[in-house]
Amino acid sequence: MTIPNLLTLIRILLTPLLVWLLLGSRLTEALMVFFLAGITDGLDGFIARVFHQKSRLGAYLDPLADKILLVSSFILLGRLKLLPTSLVVIAVSRDALIVIGVMTLMFFQVHLEIRPSWVSKATTLAQIITILATLATPLLTLPAWASRSLYVLTGLLTITSGIHYILIAFRIWEGGEEGRAQ
Repeated sequence: MTIPNLLTLIRILLTPLLVWLLLGSRLTEALMVFFLAGITDGLDGFIARVFHQKSRLGAYLDPLADKILLVSSFILLGRLKLLPTSLVVIAVSRDALIVIGVMTLMFFQVHLEIRPSWVSKATTLAQIITILATLATPLLTLPAWASRSLYVLTGLLTITSGIHYILIAFRIWEGGEEGRAQ
């Protein structure tokens, strides 16, 4: 077990705590847990690169941990009416499509290398900022126009990323390109 994989497992284990806090509408505490999870995400990637601790398990576990954390956050913030339902549906649908696509390719034993695309990284960043801004509402409320702009940007990036991965999946299926998925 590498240190990056241990940090990823900690992030996965922080998700139930985050869910519990959100179910209790304890946004400030949830913000702290989400922030801590974000630190583990940054650290695991940094340590894996700098200390050459990349692993096959980490390549699968890290994006899965991100999806668990982000999807849980989106669903619960939507349930609390703190995020627009349309944005929640877009974010959750994209991740569901990606997971289904990866599982399908793996089921048919199509070679797949997990590498996030630049649009996926931008999407993840926008989603994290959206969640952080929403969780920080008790401490700092954005003007309505800023919130709407953030939601639109996050939604458009998420849709773009989803379409991008669908196109990549078809190319992989047809054998035209080595796989990428996140």
